[in-house]
Amino acid sequence: MSNPFTAFMARATSKAADDLIAAFERIPEEKRTWSPMGDARTALDQVAECAMLNGSTADLMRSRTWPEDFDMSEYFEAKANVVAIGWPGICEMLKENTAKAIAAVNELHAEDLGQAVNMPWGPMTVEQIASYPYWNMCYHEGQINYIASMLGCLE
Repeated sequence: MSNPFTAFMARATSKAADDLIAAFERIPEEKRTWSPMGDARTALDQVAECAMLNGSTADLMRSRTWPEDFDMSEYFEAKANVVAIGWPGICEMLKENTAKAIAAVNELHAEDLGQAVNMPWGPMTVEQIASYPYWNMCYHEGQINYIASMLGCLE
């Protein structure tokens, strides 16, 4: 059932994915795996994170339970595997998992938004979790645009 928050968040999340893709595609192909400072994250790594986390955030919105078996080292391994599939596959995953996140947002009712979900770093409301895909993609769009500015290809 749509409410003003979920309606906005669905639209904003969709636009954030489109903007993230546009920012990534602005980076010359040969620089998409370039690290501006050795250990700094590449543009491809950042989009891979968004592609993965949009799906897991959708699952979290629906289950309202942080996975008990979560292992950060497994997360980094999974992200490396996503990076390895390359841009076309990552782009498809981003689109699919963004659609999944938007569907999960659209399933929320106003009374769900204040419900607390226990997270490893403390409780978060469903409303905060629902906004995460949007926020994370906007954040990484900015990071990727910074890389583009360093390369001289930011419009």
